[in-house]
Amino acid sequence: MLKRPSEMTVEIREKMRGGNGNVKFQNIFNPDEIKGKCRLFSQITLEPGCSIGSHVHDQEEEIYYILSGTGTVNDNGVVKNVGPGDAIKTGDGESHSISNNGDVPLVFLAVIILF
Repeated sequence: MLKRPSEMTVEIREKMRGGNGNVKFQNIFNPDEIKGKCRLFSQITLEPGCSIGSHVHDQEEEIYYILSGTGTVNDNGVVKNVGPGDAIKTGDGESHSISNNGDVPLVFLAVIILF
């Protein structure tokens, strides 16, 4: 199945999980298009100053893979700087948040896999 960018749905979520600003989701595949235990496969864009607030992943894992830009991740209470090529995995009751503290968009892939 080939899906071109023009066929992907885009949604904007305001103040996601208590974060700042807007979060842009480009849903690469929707859950009904994936036959496995994946409930999210999206490219996410955070403009400078925007963030996704802290949230827990129970009975699932979320993976972020940073494509471009820089930011800060709070990985279960440990704050780390992130940039292109970095990968973050959170799950099994752990929490995380991510924010763009740079001056260009922070773009990353996000995948949520159910246990």
